[in-house]
Amino acid sequence: MVGVMGHIDHGKTALVRALTGTDTDRLPEEKARGISIALGFARLAVPGGAIDLVDMPGHERFVRTMVSGATGLEAALLVVDAGEGVRPQTVEHLAIAALIGVRRAVVAVARCDLVPAERAAQTAAEAQDLCARLGCAAAPAVAVSARTGQGLAALTAHLAALARDPAERPDHGFAWLPVDRVFAVAGFGTVVTGTLRRGRLAVGDPVELLPGGRPARVRSLQIHGAAVDAATPGRRTAVALRGVERAHAAPGMALATPGLLHPAHWLDVVLSVPPVAAAPLDTGRPVRLLFGTTEAEARVRLLDGDRLEPGAEGVAQLRCPDGVTVPAGEPFILRAGSPPATLAGGRILAPAPARRRRGDPATLGLLGALAATADPADAAALHLRAAGTAGLDLPALARAVGRAPAAVAPPAGAVTLPGALLLDAAAARQAEERVLALVTDHQRRTPTAPGLPREHLRSLPGLPAAVAEAVAERLTAAGRLLRDGAALRLPGADADRLLSDTDRALLAALEEAFRRAGLTPPDAAAVAAGSRRRVQALGYLLRRGTLVRTVDRVHRREILFHRDALARARRILSRHLADRRTGFPVGEAGRLLGISRKFCVPLLEHLDATGFTRRDGDHRVLAEPGTPNEPARGDGRVW
Repeated sequence: MVGVMGHIDHGKTALVRALTGTDTDRLPEEKARGISIALGFARLAVPGGAIDLVDMPGHERFVRTMVSGATGLEAALLVVDAGEGVRPQTVEHLAIAALIGVRRAVVAVARCDLVPAERAAQTAAEAQDLCARLGCAAAPAVAVSARTGQGLAALTAHLAALARDPAERPDHGFAWLPVDRVFAVAGFGTVVTGTLRRGRLAVGDPVELLPGGRPARVRSLQIHGAAVDAATPGRRTAVALRGVERAHAAPGMALATPGLLHPAHWLDVVLSVPPVAAAPLDTGRPVRLLFGTTEAEARVRLLDGDRLEPGAEGVAQLRCPDGVTVPAGEPFILRAGSPPATLAGGRILAPAPARRRRGDPATLGLLGALAATADPADAAALHLRAAGTAGLDLPALARAVGRAPAAVAPPAGAVTLPGALLLDAAAARQAEERVLALVTDHQRRTPTAPGLPREHLRSLPGLPAAVAEAVAERLTAAGRLLRDGAALRLPGADADRLLSDTDRALLAALEEAFRRAGLTPPDAAAVAAGSRRRVQALGYLLRRGTLVRTVDRVHRREILFHRDALARARRILSRHLADRRTGFPVGEAGRLLGISRKFCVPLLEHLDATGFTRRDGDHRVLAEPGTPNEPARGDGRVW
């Protein structure tokens, strides 16, 4: 798309009409006053294709309208009256184009039939010099006359060269169309128009209106009055919407793929003050932020110094009190409210999570690197590195680089944690080391505990709980940690060697108490006596297999048997009941073992679960008659 720009009454609209046959002044007020007020659009057929021309108002009162068209441009057609030469709006229009990244231009020296050739050549030189100063070097100049047709063929040829050498359009993976007009059409409903800045729109696509996120669906599409099934970036597009009332849409809003863009109150930006600016830009300056078709209140916060001189570039933040919804990478313009003037412009590096520290080397390094790259993969790596051990999920990373999640590949070396959380490789190693150190320290301090309680992962400063838990899951999956219920411990760690003399004495006393009690063990809760150390010691003996947990379902309590007592019970039952084909009741087993039903039922249920006995109605039979293998005898030590 090529913007036709220049000072008021320099013949832009007449030139577009002469080139295309389209009169872009469509409003009655434009006809009456003889000036352009709104953006005008025309299609120029050239060999091998066509070019969309955007006729921009030249009056200083309509610079906002001009900017709304300029942010989607790929090149500029600068129109300069041969007799008047370069004027203030010539300079401001081209400065705005340069600030938003336009680097290709063609100069049309208009009304050349009304001045001597020498004067037209002088005007051409002035305009070309201005283009060079503002970054549009090697701009060809053509003397033209809309009245006589002079130079139109040559100008068309230069514009055709722009069409043959189009700017490469990246695949952002989502649609974004700033809305400049809204109206209703009978039979079609609400229609919005604008330049499709990003992505592809097709009939039937779900979309949302931003800000606000009102859902809709594409009913139909038109480009230059012709119905199409799909629209591609850079095309002037009319979109008929299903599900949206006319009152719910307005110029300044945007149409986008649902769910990808969120409002932001802080924007990280790189900005430039044009070399033709009358004054530097000071930090803290209130400004009008213009991007797409949106105008919003903002305040400049320079991050490296207190002011930016004309011709200088720097990184900054924009504070937007009302919040704005804009994708990363989008160009913008900053203007003063009164008196109106263009102050600066640049590119949005990313919606920022918060206010950044001024002068911070890490911040300046990150934003400087983001400003220097146009590669989304490099930008993603920078953002992920800056996130550190906090990490980013894929949707947040995608928003930071201005892409849809499906269009963002995790940076090389990035680690994907459970829950789709991404960490830079160095940050992932650091997080793993901290989790392992926490587990190791806990295991060293409390060797009788089953491991580090999972909730303790939240105690790591600077490591969000979600990241710590995801890292623990990754370490568990890799076998570097073991999960015991809700606890984490190191595999292969010999907890016995970590026991203190106090721990050993307590374990020996508890084991001996249960061994002496045999098949009528003491109450576990009474043994624990509310002591955390005793509870951990009992758990340790259970994990080692020294004690075995059974359940008294009648009284809803645990009964812990020593393993030697269970081995004795198996020997007695095997000796006396091996040949009992009809099975035996609980009472008979209790008499043989010398225990009450309180202990006998939980014991038999444990023997059922381990396959030693099998229940048959109210009786049990030995599943494998004969004397089972006994565990090897030792000195009873559990360490």
